[in-house]
Amino acid sequence: MRLTLDTITLGVPQVTAARDFYAELLAPAGGNGDTVELPSGRLAFRKIDALAADLGTARTGSGFRGYALGAIVPRPGEVDLLLQSAVRHGATVVKPAKKQLFGEFTAVFEAPDGAVWKLAAASAKDAGPVSSTPEPTETAVYLGVASPTSTKSFYEALGMSVEHDYGNKFIDFTVTAGSCRLGLLPRKGLAKDVGVAERGEGFGALALTHTAASPEEVDALLAAAAALGARTVAGAAGADRGDYAGYFTDPDGYHWRVVASH
Repeated sequence: MRLTLDTITLGVPQVTAARDFYAELLAPAGGNGDTVELPSGRLAFRKIDALAADLGTARTGSGFRGYALGAIVPRPGEVDLLLQSAVRHGATVVKPAKKQLFGEFTAVFEAPDGAVWKLAAASAKDAGPVSSTPEPTETAVYLGVASPTSTKSFYEALGMSVEHDYGNKFIDFTVTAGSCRLGLLPRKGLAKDVGVAERGEGFGALALTHTAASPEEVDALLAAAAALGARTVAGAAGADRGDYAGYFTDPDGYHWRVVASH
């Protein structure tokens, strides 16, 4: 039993518009239905009211959602191109593309659906040709939490392996093939990093999904999370499309969906 982050689901005003935006930006091969397949994981989209209903929470929310999404490309020039493409398709620049204090080249934008994205280059210089159609090599979600070290223990107990550990400044977990990266920062530090005000409340329009091998694994993960203090939002049951799924929240209130084909 090992928790992985296979799909990031965003609650959005219009599913088709969100899918088209992200497919154009991050997946040159395009999207299909309510999903966009990426080299590292998958993005999925649901009407925000429907996602809130699934999670048993009120739809309303305002200010900082408490998390940021991330996309990593090989070179700084590709960060520039992605940011320009995002703006052409309706995004708003939060932090322009530039080299940061410790050499990292990044940019931040707010997508039309309200999600905040951080773009980063894997290298400090454009060593080699810059692709005219950049495709991220990695997709991530960074959660703003009360204590990264405490939350780390929760995820380790569910089978995740730490890759980088800077104590209560930043922690992330090893990426498995086809999955997204999960990172943890203090909420205040994350808000500062992406250039937004820390204050925010209500529904964050986000669900993180682990795809289990069987209904039995779904049950086992939900039980393990509950034993660690997670709140079970919905016990596992049959759902749309024949799936068997249940929901829990981690210690900081972020929602997870654990699902298997039924």
